[in-house]
Amino acid sequence: MARFTPTFCHWLQLIALSVVLVALMEFVHLPAALLLGPMFSGIVLAIFKRPVIISKKCFRAAQAVVGAMIAHAIPPSIFGRIAADWPVFILCIVSVIFASAILGWIMAKLQVFPGSTAIWGSSPGAAAAMTIMAESFGADVRLVAFMQYLRVMIVALLAVLVTRIWMGADSPDHAVAAFTLFGPIRGLSFAGTLLVIAAGYLIAQWVKMPSGPMLITLALGILVEDTGLLTLELPPWLLALSYAMIGWTIGLRFTREIVMHAARALPRVLLSVLTLVAVCCSFAFLLVKYAGIDPLTAYLATSPGGADTVAIIASSSQVDISFVMAMQTGRFILVLITGPAISRFVAKRMGT
Repeated sequence: MARFTPTFCHWLQLIALSVVLVALMEFVHLPAALLLGPMFSGIVLAIFKRPVIISKKCFRAAQAVVGAMIAHAIPPSIFGRIAADWPVFILCIVSVIFASAILGWIMAKLQVFPGSTAIWGSSPGAAAAMTIMAESFGADVRLVAFMQYLRVMIVALLAVLVTRIWMGADSPDHAVAAFTLFGPIRGLSFAGTLLVIAAGYLIAQWVKMPSGPMLITLALGILVEDTGLLTLELPPWLLALSYAMIGWTIGLRFTREIVMHAARALPRVLLSVLTLVAVCCSFAFLLVKYAGIDPLTAYLATSPGGADTVAIIASSSQVDISFVMAMQTGRFILVLITGPAISRFVAKRMGT
């Protein structure tokens, strides 16, 4: 009878638990299930001291795939939409980032989390990207992931509820999208996409910049898509594998002490998230009153996070989807640019 090594058994447990949790989260339509399922599985194995080692090369390759995914989600038309109403976009985007930075500073001041961790955890950008970048700038990636994905779930839930109330009780479930792991692939586009990902990964190995695989692949992806050279092809199974690598890497770093600390901080983090949502709602009100934007469009455009869920809701609702996605994308890009500077400033002031 074959006997398996402890490491092999731990891998089997990690994969099996991840599949079960992802299936359950997809069943209840929880956002970011492909990343949260593996992350929670990693946390469980870490708590029970069943070590699994994820190669740094695999983690960096997963970052490059995420960079390509973000590039594919930013169509060229977004920049034209921002340019057309740039004063409104600049004012709203800067206001949301400023509000989130203030909340992060308050959490650091109250010693809920260290300065850079609180700032990155509060950043209203794409959660996966913020979590990846946070580690490169001295933040505790475990606590950043805890804050980011808690906000994603709350914002996504509120967005669904607001849309249902606004559209009526008989409206379809706009936050639900069909999930197919394996589907048809455009061979040439997929091959070109793999080349872009490989190029981003290799350049990052040489340049050695923070979060290099993601940011360099993001830049290359935007370049090839906006110039018409290539339409990036990212099959769901590749994204699922990449999210799993990132989720496992984060989850396996948890300890019982970190989990207990996060649990004690939960009420204050919840208060911070709900405060940011309330602030963004006030910005949405100003858009309605002074810019003539319809209320549902304004609410979805200013929602602090959960951009993928917001995109699904917006595409199935009677809203100005180009305005919504331009606001979400513009904020994400600005957070990418300003996040490191804000983090360093707060960390320096707080002595962390």
